[in-house]
Amino acid sequence: MPRTISSAQTFFQKRLLPTVWITGFGFATCGLWLDAFHGQNNAPPPDWMKWQFLVIWLVASAFLVWWSGRIKRVQVDDEALYASNYWSEVRIPLAEVDHITESRWCNPPTVTIHLRPLSPYGDRIVFIPKTRWWPFGAHPIVAELCGLCAKAQEKSSLTA
Repeated sequence: MPRTISSAQTFFQKRLLPTVWITGFGFATCGLWLDAFHGQNNAPPPDWMKWQFLVIWLVASAFLVWWSGRIKRVQVDDEALYASNYWSEVRIPLAEVDHITESRWCNPPTVTIHLRPLSPYGDRIVFIPKTRWWPFGAHPIVAELCGLCAKAQEKSSLTA
């Protein structure tokens, strides 16, 4: 039975955060351009502020769409990984994993599973691991996945 190794934050980070931020900041930007907001003495906002909000909205929206598009919900059992984007799910045998890396410096931290053959999601699966209480050092799921992949690769080389 597969168990989930990605964080419960995954749905929020992948679907809700981009939708809420892009919509909310977009309405604020449109409001500036349509002179819906006025300052002291009923003066409209300056033109530089309109352009600044527009550029920030476009750049940040593009980043959020790119970042959230990469994040997957991941489950694992003794034989395979199951990666989902909440619309579809892909089964990836553990023997097809090349290596695993993690990024501890982004918030939230992410784990990247690099694959040998291309999957329907590309050559890597990125997920947010479950939160841990001790933030220093490698996330325990990385070592666990490396061990599972090594066993699967050993087993597949014996049968080949």
